[in-house]
Amino acid sequence: MTGPAFQDHYPENVAHCYGCGRLNERGLQIRTHWEGEESVTRFHPRSEHIAIPGYVYGGLLASLVDCHGTGTAAAAMYRQEGRPMDTLPAFRFVTASLHVDYLRPTPMDVELEIRGRVKEIKGKRVVVEATVSARGQITARGEVVAVQMPESFNA
Repeated sequence: MTGPAFQDHYPENVAHCYGCGRLNERGLQIRTHWEGEESVTRFHPRSEHIAIPGYVYGGLLASLVDCHGTGTAAAAMYRQEGRPMDTLPAFRFVTASLHVDYLRPTPMDVELEIRGRVKEIKGKRVVVEATVSARGQITARGEVVAVQMPESFNA
């Protein structure tokens, strides 16, 4: 994946999120791109993301699904509006609902791939379905209901 990620276009005042904020030095700093109609993030778990030896902590997987979903929601809204992601006013989303099903243990020692699909866009609400895969096998599946961030968050 080359070129700017969705998260590279977040305005500085909302680019500090632990999961997706490019300005959070200690965060995950996930990077998401379009691959056709799917959004894709690739992420390598670090040693501190452990649950039990050899396996990823489920909270990390939920964070990946969450931030992948909100980033996909923003990118989908720009697509729907026919606007480049670096145009203003910025579309930025927060999580209204997050659901994750853990299907099998996720190994620590491999790159994870998170894929998302937009299920629905209604007004300021976007629903994104996502999967987390390791070695080509889906280990978790989730759904994010993302809503456009209130103006009060920009203060």
